[in-house]
Amino acid sequence: MRLATYRNGSPDGGLIVVARDQARARDASAIAPDLLTALRNWPQAEPALRRLAESLEDGSAVDTMAFDPARCLAPLPRAPQWLDGSAFLNHGRLMDVAFNKPPIPDFDTIPVMYQGASDDFLGPHADVPFVTEADGIDFEGEFGVIVDDVPMAVSAEDAARHIRLLVQINDWSLRAVGAREVRTGFGFLQAKPSTSFAPIAVTPDELGDAWRDGRFDMALHIQRNGERIGAASGREMAFSFPQLIAHAARTRRLTAGTIIGSGTVSNADRAAGSSCLAEVRAIEMIAHGEPRTPFLRFGDEVAMQASFADGRPGPFGRIVQRVVRAPRPGRPD
Repeated sequence: MRLATYRNGSPDGGLIVVARDQARARDASAIAPDLLTALRNWPQAEPALRRLAESLEDGSAVDTMAFDPARCLAPLPRAPQWLDGSAFLNHGRLMDVAFNKPPIPDFDTIPVMYQGASDDFLGPHADVPFVTEADGIDFEGEFGVIVDDVPMAVSAEDAARHIRLLVQINDWSLRAVGAREVRTGFGFLQAKPSTSFAPIAVTPDELGDAWRDGRFDMALHIQRNGERIGAASGREMAFSFPQLIAHAARTRRLTAGTIIGSGTVSNADRAAGSSCLAEVRAIEMIAHGEPRTPFLRFGDEVAMQASFADGRPGPFGRIVQRVVRAPRPGRPD
């Protein structure tokens, strides 16, 4: 089942069901006005949404409409909580080089995770505003899961049963700001602007064999201004999503609609490329003694799309966004 959220003037948008060919969709507001409401009432909403999805596939649906990703907000325009891990050890080790810092203790045995802002997620085609290029504007291609209510101290085995939807993410970062904030020991704040999402959230069965062991066995293709940056596989996560959920819930419960991110997708094989510019620059520092690739500039376009092993596009749709200068309040643009 594939779900998306259309812009309708409300903060949470309107829930729609999308056909597998991504050509058609149907309004689902009679079942739940928005995706967060559906997640909070999943035992009742999920069967009804599946029937609606099946009617799209067998041709019996009425009142269908053309699916337009440009009308989409993030699947969850706002969520109770956004927790982002760093489950790809190769990326973490390269970031130690990029930020010139010692390795995180127990990095390979205890998941690393931060809590980000969840009140203002961006849709797949929204322009992304930034104050200044000097902040070191970067993208981070990730995969993620959305859960229902998760009890405190849940085991990883039981956590797997709380995964309801899968998503594709661009977790924007400001590297110059992050380099300072990471040294405070208080975590990220200004370094993490609003996060972006691909238009469609899917139930795990939509991935078939590509959803294995709580991981995405898919490549995440990323381009900057049409130039390939990478196509790293989600398979190399050191910690599975159930393990990340169990880590997040060790001392508190998680409410329905909480989103857990994988962290930047990263592979040991250099041929896979990278999923962020900071990693590209770290590799250049190792190879040449200095970074050569600049961070993003105003006007740059970033595109991301996951694909299956056989090359078929993934079910999430594409993120295609442009970096723009943020207007200053009280001043002309």
